[in-house]
Amino acid sequence: MTTSAGVGRLRPILTAAAAALAVAAVGGTLTDLGPWYQALAKPWWQPPGPAFGAIWTVIFALATLSAVTAWRDARTGATREWLIGLFALNGFLNILWSLLFFRLRRPDWALVEVAGLWMSIALLMVVLWRFSRTACLLLGPYLLWVTIAAALDYTVVHLNPPFG
Repeated sequence: MTTSAGVGRLRPILTAAAAALAVAAVGGTLTDLGPWYQALAKPWWQPPGPAFGAIWTVIFALATLSAVTAWRDARTGATREWLIGLFALNGFLNILWSLLFFRLRRPDWALVEVAGLWMSIALLMVVLWRFSRTACLLLGPYLLWVTIAAALDYTVVHLNPPFG
């Protein structure tokens, strides 16, 4: 394999990994677990705090693998462009949820937004299923976790006084 061919094969991996790290870093920066969050009433079934970091690490790793697999399985440049757009939209919505919930302290707004995040994952899975079932299935844990996060958000909204 020539050097340029090697770089060409690594480009989707490096790009997907950099995008996942950027989304994780921005989302993590927006996540404030200080006094406001600690004072919120939360459901008894909420996973322990350290589990969140481990779960998100696995989800971002699987999403990266999904993006790379999909990129390689895509047959046309147009399909690859759609994939980039769909993954970018999902990353934006992922960050937006953290902004709404933690920075703006509006779990009620985040609850509305999480529906869009969930739909962006479901849409990605539907699109991917058509040509890369492996890439689709790699997003399954992400969809499950966002479903759990939505249930947590819903419960926080209902256990606490009105926000804003």
